[in-house]
Amino acid sequence: MASDSRTAAGATGAPAPPAGTGAKRGAGKRGGPRNSPHYRTYLKYRFIAGFLAVPLVLYGILVVSPFFQTFWYSLTDWTGLSSDFAFVGLDNFERLLDDEIFRKALWHNVLLLLVLPVLTLGLGVFFAFMLNVGGRHRRGEAVAGVRGSHFYKIVYFFPQALSIAIVVVLWKYIFNPAGGLLNGVLTVLGLEEWHQSWLGDPRLAFWCVVVVMVWANVGFYVVLFSAAMGSIPREIYEAALLDGAGRVATFFRVTLPLMRDTVQTGWVYMGIMALDAFAVVHILTVNQGGPAYSTIVTPVYLYNKAFQDGQAGYATAVAVALLIVTMIFAVVAMTLGRSKDRIEF
Repeated sequence: MASDSRTAAGATGAPAPPAGTGAKRGAGKRGGPRNSPHYRTYLKYRFIAGFLAVPLVLYGILVVSPFFQTFWYSLTDWTGLSSDFAFVGLDNFERLLDDEIFRKALWHNVLLLLVLPVLTLGLGVFFAFMLNVGGRHRRGEAVAGVRGSHFYKIVYFFPQALSIAIVVVLWKYIFNPAGGLLNGVLTVLGLEEWHQSWLGDPRLAFWCVVVVMVWANVGFYVVLFSAAMGSIPREIYEAALLDGAGRVATFFRVTLPLMRDTVQTGWVYMGIMALDAFAVVHILTVNQGGPAYSTIVTPVYLYNKAFQDGQAGYATAVAVALLIVTMIFAVVAMTLGRSKDRIEF
């Protein structure tokens, strides 16, 4: 048999290949550069980059580039009405430091930032707790909400179905000193001496804005916090009841710690809304921030400077200052909300 194989090899005129050579060549082809881990990684990221390229380009053009344009215009004396403007450096920012109205507007935003989240989130958590956990214990249930809780959720959420413009116009008629609902109710109750020019009094106008913003937003957080409380296992409440915990102890030791992340998210959202407040102040108040600038906020002041006074360059400097304040708030909120001990269930 060996002589036959040598004869066949000699007949073809070519030596027989060494044993295993074909296997090595096949292995070399299977382990080529296209089958290497680096090439597969390249293909994966090329696929991802292909999908992200267009959105990133659009994001850079429509979102990032306006920020750079704003910084540039804040260094000019642009009026917003023509293409002619000159570079003035930091003059607009130096003017901000001496602008009493700007300081008052910024202070009102900071005051809203301190008051609005506390009132809105506090009422939202309280109402959500009563609607989900605060009722009397029913047969077969460890915890239950107050009677008619589903109806109350719809009522609380109703303002969210209206646009903010409609809500503000409704409250504007409520605060109307001549024939408004609030003074009318005081008349029916025999409290005519409590009649006020609600939006015309510098001492009351700002707090009227706070009332409108709380009323317009608390319903959303009732629903949000109700969803968070609904995800807490009932067994935890049963264990708390067996330990003799009452409603107050259950709220502070069980409910609130387990919905910490949801409250933190709501705090960030309400903080951003407090630093805005443009629509409410612009529609509700006298002369868009009055009387006597008692309700002026930074976005409204920015709008007035840009579109009424023709000082777009100075208005963009106000916008940059507001951006800095917003970023500081975001960093502080995320830092304070970070917890090393996470509670899981």
